[in-house]
Amino acid sequence: MDNYEYTELLKTLTTKMKNITGVVQPNIIEERLSEIKTLEEDQNFWDDASNAAIIQKEKTQLERKLERYKIALSTIEDAQELYEMAKEESDDETIETLYSDAPSLEELIQNMEVTVLLSGKDDSKNAILSIHPGAGGTESQDWAEMLLRMYKHFADKSGYSVEILDYQSGDEAGIKDVSILVKGENAYGYLKVENGIHRLVRISPFDSNAKRHTSFSSVMVSPEVDDDIDIIIEDRDIRIDTYRASGAGGQHVNKTESAIRITHIETNVIVQCQNDRSQHKNKAYAMKMLKSRLYELELEKQLAEKAGISKSEIGWGHQIRSYVMQPYQQVKDTRSNEAFSNISGILDGDISKLIEGVLIAQNKG
Repeated sequence: MDNYEYTELLKTLTTKMKNITGVVQPNIIEERLSEIKTLEEDQNFWDDASNAAIIQKEKTQLERKLERYKIALSTIEDAQELYEMAKEESDDETIETLYSDAPSLEELIQNMEVTVLLSGKDDSKNAILSIHPGAGGTESQDWAEMLLRMYKHFADKSGYSVEILDYQSGDEAGIKDVSILVKGENAYGYLKVENGIHRLVRISPFDSNAKRHTSFSSVMVSPEVDDDIDIIIEDRDIRIDTYRASGAGGQHVNKTESAIRITHIETNVIVQCQNDRSQHKNKAYAMKMLKSRLYELELEKQLAEKAGISKSEIGWGHQIRSYVMQPYQQVKDTRSNEAFSNISGILDGDISKLIEGVLIAQNKG
């Protein structure tokens, strides 16, 4: 890197920071935090525990966003000031240090840019993620389990927790169906870009002739709905079936019909839950899953109407990403058009760069 390149980088990052400031609006955040402080000082504030919890959650999110913003802003301002001083004093050592720190500075601003992109009203929520293998039997079921492992490792690397809501093992290997709850700040904001069809190309471990196979699995992600979201589901709108739990789960497996499957008749949305011994608890969580899916479908409908396109153009059915293991190694996302060669790392949960690339590409679009 030379003086020209570094100067241009600082210009680009400064412009990004100005755009970020316009979106973050730090003055408004500080005003809101001041309002919350005043509310907390009211002795009656804590009487309504539910409302207090909501405001405390808002406070935590605002404080984190403001802290990240201030760190990014001060870092780039310090870099600019130090660079100008180093040039005036012909301090080549400091300039070289700034050059070597440039990638870290660029990553910091990009991370802040991603934080800004996760400012949607549902982005901060937990995510309900379901994986369904496509046609192909054992091959696709094994691919679905590989995706589950990828997302569980991503959650672990991101500091999120994972709760299995439903798990149905494959007949020979893999899984027939799985739904998980990913808990953590911005879990839905990150994972929402995983909606769609995921394609795998590899030499099949289940083929004695070692031929290359292509497998597909669909991933669906919905925000976990809050209790204050009003979604009315009448008994006549749904069909409820019970069945014996199966797969990774406890002493009640295959002994009682504790598992619940709910079908929403109008939309044909099907959800199921078997993570608890209690049928009543499984039913309650299955209803929450159903509300989350219906909420997501309504958001899709509104987006389609706003954009003037049909639902099929933004539905789950699009192939969003290909994972090629043979004859070469590459993971490519169709939305960001970015390609990565570290497929083993990605399948081991290193998908943050993939996700952030899509978020930035979609924002530019």
